Amino acid sequence: MERKNQYALITGATSGIGYELAKLFAQEGYDLVIVSRNHDELKAKAEEFKSFGINVITMAKNLFLQEDAYSLYSELQLHGISPEILVNDAGQGVYGKFQDTDIHREVDIVNLNIVSVIILTKLFLKDRLTKGSGKILNLASVASKAPGPWHSVYHGTKAFVLSWSEAIREELKDSGITVTALLPGPTDTDFFNKAEMNESKILEDKDNLMSPEEVAKDGFDALMNGNDKVISGLKNKLSVAMTNISPDSMAAHRMGEMQKPVDEK
Repeated sequence: MERKNQYALITGATSGIGYELAKLFAQEGYDLVIVSRNHDELKAKAEEFKSFGINVITMAKNLFLQEDAYSLYSELQLHGISPEILVNDAGQGVYGKFQDTDIHREVDIVNLNIVSVIILTKLFLKDRLTKGSGKILNLASVASKAPGPWHSVYHGTKAFVLSWSEAIREELKDSGITVTALLPGPTDTDFFNKAEMNESKILEDKDNLMSPEEVAKDGFDALMNGNDKVISGLKNKLSVAMTNISPDSMAAHRMGEMQKPVDEK
């Protein structure tokens, strides 16, 4: 394997899709900057990735906090590291009717899914524009394409990520920097657990879940090709096509039926 001597910066890199993406970059010879809140998980994953013969820098940061997003980049610059690739993978949801859910948790999710993503992307661009190259992969979701009753704040954050990714991609078209949005559907990760979503109808048939390996491969290939976005999985492509031709109220109703608790009439 040829060493690239280029760094990929990946948030949410210790589990799920972020972990699988980190593994793909490591296999391709990229050095890694991996970000997560948990020191021990970071250390364990760093040892695993180093077995590919690459350098791995770990950064324990809490991206619910703006200052941690800023300090992440200032620490990289202190070490003279300019990542060639940015993967904004870290994200969470909270499940339930908006009238019942915890506002503090929802503000945290907006900070993680939107605020930390735009801060890291801004700092990445300030660093990379003078160099004329770079690639950004933003984790959107098929949730970005339809309103999501029972999961409304998460769907709203992902709609933001997709719209904003498409906008800055256009702004950057002559810069040598590409922006790609990855739109997975329901994927077999710890996401549903963290969102306290295990009662949702969407999980009734686990066979419908994509594997994080498949999703990561789709995202990796699209990023490397410089594509604007990729919907991972045929079933998800069909569901997005249906959403695109439905009125928003119909799309919201369909999504609400899919996501409500199993025991909800």
